[in-house]
Amino acid sequence: MGVLIIAEAGVNHNGDMKLAKRLIEEAKKAGADIVKFQTFVPEREVSKYAQKASYQKETTGEAGSQLEMIKKLQLSEENFIELKRYCEKLSIQFLSTPSDLESLEFLKELDMPFWKIPSNEITDLPYLIEIAKTNKPVILSTGMSTMEEIQQAVQVLNTNGSGEISLLHCTTEYPAPLEEVNLRAMNTLKEAFQCKVGYSDHTLGIHVPIAAAALGAVIIEKHFTLDSGMEGPDHRASLEPDQLKQMVEAIRKIEPALGDGIKRVTSSEAGNIIVARKSIVADKEIKKGETFTEENLTTKRPGNGISPMRWEEILGQKAKRDFQEDEMIEI
Repeated sequence: MGVLIIAEAGVNHNGDMKLAKRLIEEAKKAGADIVKFQTFVPEREVSKYAQKASYQKETTGEAGSQLEMIKKLQLSEENFIELKRYCEKLSIQFLSTPSDLESLEFLKELDMPFWKIPSNEITDLPYLIEIAKTNKPVILSTGMSTMEEIQQAVQVLNTNGSGEISLLHCTTEYPAPLEEVNLRAMNTLKEAFQCKVGYSDHTLGIHVPIAAAALGAVIIEKHFTLDSGMEGPDHRASLEPDQLKQMVEAIRKIEPALGDGIKRVTSSEAGNIIVARKSIVADKEIKKGETFTEENLTTKRPGNGISPMRWEEILGQKAKRDFQEDEMIEI
């Protein structure tokens, strides 16, 4: 199985169904496996006292609360039903992350193949329990989390009947600083939890998710937008359609190169062994009965004679016949 690529549309539709459908179209064109949205009831997700994050203030302005901001980004349940149908029409998998229990109950009806839990919900016990009780597989992002918090969340999910759990390493900042990405943490998660691991990317550009795939991520999630200059909290840290396509293409090229990890001589290189390797040959004319020494022997291509790995074995032996310069030695 190849890398599962999730094109995260998120809230980059800005509450506009036309934009949402265009995002689905662009995800399909790019070759992504899944296009993912975020489903929420603003009043159930954010209190009226919640302030914007620093990056949200930078992208949407200082004025207004977090609640006021996300109200502008909300789509209705009817909208999501329509978007799922549109995904089916275009043959791309629909997915949406619930941000509250009310949205979770609604999304159960859309029969998605698995749940994607965002990093901010990793400490939301009631939410984790309800997700687990559906018995579906879970992909859990781990941004802002300690190993202990991840362990607790995984235990809650397992105890309450969750299906297979996969973990995504993530740095929750928009955009994420390169020096804080720490891709090697994927291996830490894989070893600690003995599960599939991937990477949810918030860096600028496509280099880091490609590197994550090369390091063994089996799931890549990446935000994308129609225009990174649009108004809204997440556009600035998102790929534009042509970049998303480049990322998908690069990962698809990497997939066959990853292999199975077993070191062996491949069929394509086997034919080069004789041409590229060396044999023991006469470095000068050698007469019958002369002793083979470091002064009259050397190693040269091709490699269909005596292997240089037998060098010490050959030294000191007597020539059984005359050898011309560059002629392969026989014993």
